[in-house]
Amino acid sequence: MAIAETAHVHPTAIVEDGAVVGDRTVIGPYAIVGPEVTLGAGVRIGAHVMLDGVTDIGAGSEIYPFASIGTPPQDLKFGGERTRLEIGENVRIREHVTMNPGTEGGGGVTRVGDNCLFMVGCHVAHDCIVGNNVIAANNATMAGHVEVGDFVVLGGISAIHQFARIGAHAMVGGMTGVERDVIPYGSVTGNRAHLAGLNMVGMKRRGFDRPQIHALRAAYKAVFHGEEGSLHERASAVAATLTEDGASREMVNFILAGGSRRFCVPET
Repeated sequence: MAIAETAHVHPTAIVEDGAVVGDRTVIGPYAIVGPEVTLGAGVRIGAHVMLDGVTDIGAGSEIYPFASIGTPPQDLKFGGERTRLEIGENVRIREHVTMNPGTEGGGGVTRVGDNCLFMVGCHVAHDCIVGNNVIAANNATMAGHVEVGDFVVLGGISAIHQFARIGAHAMVGGMTGVERDVIPYGSVTGNRAHLAGLNMVGMKRRGFDRPQIHALRAAYKAVFHGEEGSLHERASAVAATLTEDGASREMVNFILAGGSRRFCVPET
C-alpha cells in the first residue's frame, strides 16, 4: 500500500496492500479500503465505509458512514471482469449510498463528476455517467447506463430507468419515475414522468438572463406545443432558425441526437 505521511488512518480501519491514500486523507473507524482503491488528497472516509474494486476518488471528496462504493455491479451478466468506478473531486456521498463500477458490455466504467452531492440512500448503478454539480436527494436511484448532465437535480425517491438520459440543468421531481429522456432545462414530475415545463428556478439560480430564458421558452413552445410535424421535425425546424449556441441549441441538439428511449413530453 502507499499511504501518504500526512494521511490519518484509524487503528481499526483496514487498508489493503495496493491501495493508494493521498495527502491529508482521513480514514475513519472500521472502514475498509480495497487493494485497487485510490484516494486523492484531502479525502475523508467515515466510519464503516466499504471501498472496493478499481475505484478512484478525487481530491476533497467526503464519504459518510455505511456507504458502499465500488462493490460489484448488480448485473447478472457481470462475470468479474476488471471494470472501474471514477468519482470526481469535492463529491459528498452521504450515509448508505451505493455506487457500482461499470460492466464490460456497458463500456467498463461508471463515472461521477465533480462537486456532486448524493444524499442518504442514493444508488448509482453500473455504467452510469453523471456530470458535474449534480444533486441527488434522499433515495434517488439511477439504473444501469443512465446519463445525467451537469447541474441536474434529482428529487427524493425518484427513479431513473436504465439507458435514460437526463439533460443538463433538468429537474426531476420527488417520487418521480423517469422512463424516457428528459430534455436539458426540463422539469418533470409524476408517477411516470411527464414534462411539466422548464426548470425556471434552476436557470435563475445559475444566472441565466431574461433574453436567454425567453428564447428557450419560445423554442420549448415551438417544439412541444407546435401543431405540425413530429417532435423530431419540430426540433429540426427550430434548430434551423438558431444562429448561435445557447440553451435553445442545447435542447434541440439533445432531441436530435436521440437515444435508446423516447422523450418525456407534456401531458395532453
